[in-house]
Amino acid sequence: MRILVVDDHEIVRVGLRAVLSRQPGWEVVGEAASSDEAVRLARETGPDVVLMDVRLPDRSGTEACREILSDHPEIKVLMLTSYSDEEAVYGSVLAGASGYVLKDIGSENLLQAIARVHRGESLLDPAVTRSVLGQLRTWLKEGRDKAGSTGAGETLTEREDEVLSLISEGLTNREIAARLYLSEKTVRNHVSHLLAKLDLRNRAQLAVYATTRRPDGRR
Repeated sequence: MRILVVDDHEIVRVGLRAVLSRQPGWEVVGEAASSDEAVRLARETGPDVVLMDVRLPDRSGTEACREILSDHPEIKVLMLTSYSDEEAVYGSVLAGASGYVLKDIGSENLLQAIARVHRGESLLDPAVTRSVLGQLRTWLKEGRDKAGSTGAGETLTEREDEVLSLISEGLTNREIAARLYLSEKTVRNHVSHLLAKLDLRNRAQLAVYATTRRPDGRR
C-alpha cells in the first residue's frame, strides 16, 4: 500500500510516517503540508490512500480531497478530524472521502482504519457520525425552511442556480469555472452572493440547501 500523508504539522507527519512505515508492505510515498502540495504529490506519486488533515493553511483538506478524486477516482482518502469539525466532515462526504477518524485515535485503530479504506470500505468514527447526522438534520431543516419561504428560490439568478447545482455535485471552484467558462474569481463571487442571499454559513450548507430544491432550481 502506497500512502500520502497530509498535515501542516511536521511533528504529526513524522509520527505518522514512523507508525505507517513499520507495517509490512506499506510505504509512505510523500508528505504534504498544504492542500496544493497534496494535490501535486497525489498526481506525482500515485498513492493508494491519502491520509488527509481536514484543516490546512491554504485551502481545506475537503477541497484537496475533491480535487484529488476528480482527477484520480481510484485513490482512497481518509480524513483526520476533531470533534469541532462536523461541518468540514459533512463537506468531505460531498467531496467523496472514504472515511473519517478522530485525531485522538490510537495507532492500532488508525492502522485498521487505513486498511479498511484501502479494501474499499467506507469508514466513519461513531462519535463523528452522531455529530454529523445531528448537524445534517439541522441543515436540512434550514434548507427546507428557506426553500419554502416566499421568494427564496426566485431571488437567485440563472447563473447562481447553475453554480449552486454544481456545488451540490461536489465540484471545486476551479471545476465550476471550467464547466461554465468563467474565471475562478467570478465563481468565488457567485458563491459569496449565494451565501449572502440564502443566509447560509458555508459551502456544505449550500449543497444541502440544493438538495431541497427541484431539479430545475426553483421551489
